[in-house]
Formats: sequence, structure tokens, C-alpha cells
Amino acid sequence: MLPKSGDHHTVPLSVLLKRESANEKVERPEIVHGQASQSKKGEDFTFVKTECKRVLGDGVTNYSAFALFDGHNGSAAAIYSKENLLTNILTAIPADLNNDEWLSALPRAFVAGFVKTDKDFQEIAQTSGTTATFVIIEGWVLTVASVGDSRCVLESAEGDIYYLSADHRLECSEEERERITSSGGEVGRLNTGGGTEIGPLRCWPGGLCLSRSIGDMDVGEFIVSVPYVKQVKLSSTGGRLIISSDGVWDALPPETAFECCRGMPPDAAASQIVKEAVQVKGLRDDTTCIVVDIQPPEKPEPPKLHPKKQGKRVFKAMFRRKTSESSSHHNKDEYAEPDVVEELFEEGSASLSERLDSKYPVCNMFKLFMCAVCQVEIKPGEGVSIHTGSTNSRKIRSWDGPFLCTMCQEKKEAMEGKRPSGARRYSSSGSE
Repeated sequence: MLPKSGDHHTVPLSVLLKRESANEKVERPEIVHGQASQSKKGEDFTFVKTECKRVLGDGVTNYSAFALFDGHNGSAAAIYSKENLLTNILTAIPADLNNDEWLSALPRAFVAGFVKTDKDFQEIAQTSGTTATFVIIEGWVLTVASVGDSRCVLESAEGDIYYLSADHRLECSEEERERITSSGGEVGRLNTGGGTEIGPLRCWPGGLCLSRSIGDMDVGEFIVSVPYVKQVKLSSTGGRLIISSDGVWDALPPETAFECCRGMPPDAAASQIVKEAVQVKGLRDDTTCIVVDIQPPEKPEPPKLHPKKQGKRVFKAMFRRKTSESSSHHNKDEYAEPDVVEELFEEGSASLSERLDSKYPVCNMFKLFMCAVCQVEIKPGEGVSIHTGSTNSRKIRSWDGPFLCTMCQEKKEAMEGKRPSGARRYSSSGSE
């Protein structure tokens, strides 16, 4: 299971997959989902695609995708992301990978897909923005990427709760606030005059209370689209996911959300969660919920999760960083069959250079002379290394890959505050 604080390590993905393939009794889970929503502004959108088939280097398999987009300042960014984000993620995964490699490549592909979606949407000159919480389930492995404050929370069959997404509200992270101010933005509360400040921390201009989103060109490109990504593997006992917009989480803590729908099938559970949230605070915002049950195939009925534990329930895996020690140093024999949930990957840095600079062997899965974000081919000598201008002493050579095309390099520089936000669009089109 995910180790307790002070005893944190990451289990190699190859170890888990080989262990699973060696156990003939382990079957793929049954995925059952439901969703519900009450609309105030009409800016929440969901994406559900189950039993997606993909051809691998070692056969054909299925995965399921679930996503929630909570738009603001209009619905354009949410709709665009719903229609394009999965395609951009999958396009960033090299062809002919086996199952092990495909899952290992997925976290980096999420980063590329989110940033490409953001860049392409901003080319349309829309001022709308959206949160994005995207989940891909392949077997017992869950990979979640998120920007904004729509959250994904897991309850295992054993009754433990795990955060699988990050909350990118400015109130939640001093590091994010410092990143924005160092990139040219301003952070503060709404000033009503006379020195009185009210409401949550916001980024100015624009007044957005998030540090990461897709879109929001009018606020500034220091509001980045680089997602927090977490990948975990469930045990064969399964669990329940709740993916909800802030309309739910502003009203209900995760414990209450899971408790209020205990034993219900996913469709009824989603409706109950939305109903409970609206009862607490009223319909002040779009309130949307997706419930996904990941359960053993021999138990199609809703999982009867363990009753609430005595004392305060343990919230696990809240923004803990992996140790720098390579997982290859661990003895594979030390990993027994997991009891609950095991962490495979976690990274939340806003630096595009750090997120695209994958370690071996993942780095070898991606083509060197292909833009790491938009996947266009780059002729040798024309691409710009992601390490150009980096202060990282380990990467001092500008010819070290991965590489970006010129347009994606300009996007990267704008996100880092190294060029005026939207400078390339303005110079090329002359108007917004």
C-alpha cells in the first residue's frame, strides 16, 4: 500500500505488471460509472469514454477515460478541451509500445497533451478558461492529471481515502504564488476601496483565483496548463472514484461525499452527492459529479465498502514527493502482493522542462526529433532544447533533447515569464 510518511518509496511499474501477469488469477476489473449535475451557469462539462481499444506492441487491450471540465468566463475552453484533450494526450504517446511502456509513457503524454490543448485553444483568441481533471483507467492502474480545483478522490475497498489530484487555488500554495509573481503576475485579494480586501487570493489582471488552468489568455500565460499527475495501482479489491467540480468540494469533505452514497450504484451515488452538496450551500455554482466503481469482475454489484473507521480517517498521498533514489535500486523480491493502493508516479512541478525531461527508460520511448509538445517533426538543428536557458547544472548543453518547435518554445517562454504573454500571437496576427 502507499507507505506512511517517512517511509515513502515508489514501486517500479515493471515489477507490478510482471507480478500481475504472473498471477493468472488476477483479472481486469469491471468499470461501472454514473454522473449527475445541477447547472447554474452551464459551464461544467464531462467526458466519458469506456472500453476504448488500443493496439499495442504486445496485443490489443482496453482502457477507459473520464474527465471533468469546469469552465469560467464562458464555456468555450471547457468545450474545446472536452473535444480535443484525449486526442492530444494519445498523440503524444509513441506507437508500438507494449502495455508496460504505454503506462510508463502516459504521465509525460498527459503533460504534452494538456499544454498542446492550451496552446491550440489560445490560438483561437478565446478569453475563456477551464479546470481539467482527466482520468485514464487501464486494468488496475489509474492515471490522473489535473489543473484547477476540480478534484479526483479515491476510496479503496478497505475504506482509506486517497487524493489523486491537486488543488491549484492560489490560497493553497505559496510556491505557486511565488511562481506567478516571479513571472510578472500579481497576487492579491479584491480591493473594495479604503484598503479593505475581501474574498480569495486572485491573480491580476483578470482576477482568477487559480494558478493553473487551460485557456485564460486574458489573465496571462503564467497561469500554466502543466498538470499535476499521479499514477497508482489498485489491489484486486478495487475501489470508488469521485470526480467532482468545486461545487461539490466547497460543500462536502471527501468523507461525507463517500459516506452519503455508501452502497449505492454509481448513477444513484452521483445524484446523491450532488443533492447533498446543493442542500448544504444551495445552487451557487455548477455542481457536477462522476462516480466510477473499479471492482472485481465476479462482483458486479456496488462494492460494500468498509464502514467508517474509528477516529479520523487517514488521507493518504497528499502532495508527497518521491525520493530521489532510483526505484531500480530496490530488490524486486521485496514487493509482496499489495493490500490496498500503490503509488507508481507523482509529479506536480509547473516547469515544462522538468516534466518533459523523462528519466531512462521512458526517455528512450519518445522520438528525439519530434516536438515534445505538439508532436510535429523537427529537422536536426532546427529544434530548441527544453534545457535552453535552464539553470540546471546537469543540463548545460543546448543540444540535449527533448526538443521543442519554435512555436512551443515561445509558449514555454511565455509560461515562464520570459516574454510578454501572447507576444507571438500579437506579432503574427496584429490583433487579439
